[in-house]
Amino acid sequence: MDAEPRTVEVCGLRIGYRRAGRGKPLLLLHGGFSDSREWRPQLDGLADELDVIAMDCLGCGVSADAPPGFALAEYADIAAGFLRALGLESAHVGGISFGSLYALVLYRHHPEAVRSLVLAGAYAGWAGSLAAEEVARRIAWAEGALTRPADEWGPDFLATVYSDPSPELFAEAMEILRDVRPGGFTPVARTFWQADVRDVLPTIQVRTLLINGEQDARATLPVTRQLQSRIPDATLAVVPGAGHGVNGEAPLAFNTAVQVFLSRVPG
Repeated sequence: MDAEPRTVEVCGLRIGYRRAGRGKPLLLLHGGFSDSREWRPQLDGLADELDVIAMDCLGCGVSADAPPGFALAEYADIAAGFLRALGLESAHVGGISFGSLYALVLYRHHPEAVRSLVLAGAYAGWAGSLAAEEVARRIAWAEGALTRPADEWGPDFLATVYSDPSPELFAEAMEILRDVRPGGFTPVARTFWQADVRDVLPTIQVRTLLINGEQDARATLPVTRQLQSRIPDATLAVVPGAGHGVNGEAPLAFNTAVQVFLSRVPG
C-alpha cells in the first residue's frame, strides 16, 4: 500500500486516514473490528481514476477515541467535518458492513455531503436488517470477543467474512484484528449496534450502488434486496463466489463495479 496514514483535526479530535489518487473524491468507511487498511485494494486499484480517501473511524486505526456519550449524529458530524478539513464540501461515499451503516448515518444528518452512495455488505443497522434474536447473538459474541486476544476468535470470525481468502488477505486481516483497541472501539460499536436507520432509506435522493458477495453469510442477499427495494435509485451488483469482505476478496470485480457506477454519476 502506497498510501501512508495521515491525520487531520476535526472538532478537536485526531482523525486518521489514507489517501491516494486524483479525480472524483470517494470517501470510504471501513467495517467493524477494522480500520482504513481494509481499503488497500481500493487505494491501490482505484487511484488512477479517483481521489480515494479511507478514513479511520473514531476508536480505530490512528484516530482518537470518541468522547464519552458520543451519539450517532456526532459521528456524522465527524465524517462531514473530516471532508471539510480536507477542503471538500462533499464526496461520493462508500462503506462496507459497519461502514455502510456509518454512510447512511452520514446521509441522514448531512445529505449535502454525499454525492452518491456505494454500500457493500450493507445493513440498515443490525436492528434494521436482522431478526432481534440474531442482533442479540451478534452483540453478545462481539462483547465477548472484545475481551479476548484476537488470535482466539479472529480465525473463526474471518471464516464468516470471507468465502475463500488468499493467505495474504487472511494474514492482513488478522494483523488488523490484532490492532483493534477494545477500549476505543467498544463505545463506538455499542452506539452503532442497536441502530435502525430504515427510515432513512426512502429519503435517499442520490444514486446508490449496493455490492454484495454471492456467498455473503453476514449481510445475505435477501438483506441487500430489502435495502434495494427501499432506496429509490439503487442498483445491485452481485459478485460471484465472494463473501462479506467482497472488496478484499474480489477487488477487481468490486473496483470495476465502482468505476462503472461512478462514471455514470455526475460530480
